[in-house]
Amino acid sequence: MKFTMDIPVGVTTPGEFQTAEAVKVMAQAFEAAGVDACYVTDHPAPSAEWLHANGHDALDPFTALSFVAANTTKLMLHTNILVMAYRSPFVTAKAAATLQVLSGGRFILGAGAGYQKVEFDALGVDFHKRGKLFDEAIDTIHMAWNGGVVVKEGMGFNAVGNEPRPVPSPKPPIWIGGGSPAAVKRAALRGDGWSPFFAAPTMTAANQESGIHTIEQLAENIVKAQEMRAEAGRTGQFDVAIGTRAKLDFKTRATADAYIEEVHKLADVGVTWIMIEAPHPSRAAFLENVQWFGEEVIARV
Repeated sequence: MKFTMDIPVGVTTPGEFQTAEAVKVMAQAFEAAGVDACYVTDHPAPSAEWLHANGHDALDPFTALSFVAANTTKLMLHTNILVMAYRSPFVTAKAAATLQVLSGGRFILGAGAGYQKVEFDALGVDFHKRGKLFDEAIDTIHMAWNGGVVVKEGMGFNAVGNEPRPVPSPKPPIWIGGGSPAAVKRAALRGDGWSPFFAAPTMTAANQESGIHTIEQLAENIVKAQEMRAEAGRTGQFDVAIGTRAKLDFKTRATADAYIEEVHKLADVGVTWIMIEAPHPSRAAFLENVQWFGEEVIARV
């Protein structure tokens, strides 16, 4: 089992998280604790109502992860998630390939369809076409990463003989976010992994609907994804990343034991990565929690 942990660069407390020094210290703390990857999210222009209610800030994911990469040697770099329709697929392919090459092959492209219509509107993207744009983006990005000339007419572009570079080797894996049937199918047939989430009462109605509600439901969908991959002749590594339902207090061995027990249950149904967010009331407290997680969970799992 591997672990990917949120790096809280979306926290706006002055001087605590959104500085180059903070990113350096937090990233190196992940490596010291044995965390396998860290992740950032993607909100170029979120709804102000959402942001000031229960939302969060977000730095540009590729820029933030480049700072992480420059200050680490082993830590994987994970977008959770990048909304594919927000950018030209060639722009995404370029940024991802650059990060993959300069980091020595440490990038994981976690991608999703997106859910904030007001953000799509601000970016000039048709919210109702996000699924088709998502599929088209994945296909186009793979063409760009294959190397050579790309000839493809898309919904908002026309490549008549373009050659994107650099060509990443190996290609970054693409993990598809979301728990809907469409997300499962997209992950199986177009992705290298699936990254659903357990629904929670605090989530929006849309996210509750597309979330996973039980481990049994998760297991059924993993089986479906594997069956679809087999039918399509797709081989190779297929990762499943999800956070646990059990919440840690980052203080006691008892909660660590309960957490580890659920990690084993998830592993039994095919989960390969666990996503985790450590409390971050301050940078110092966050660093203590990362160290605790390494000692009480990672070392024991």
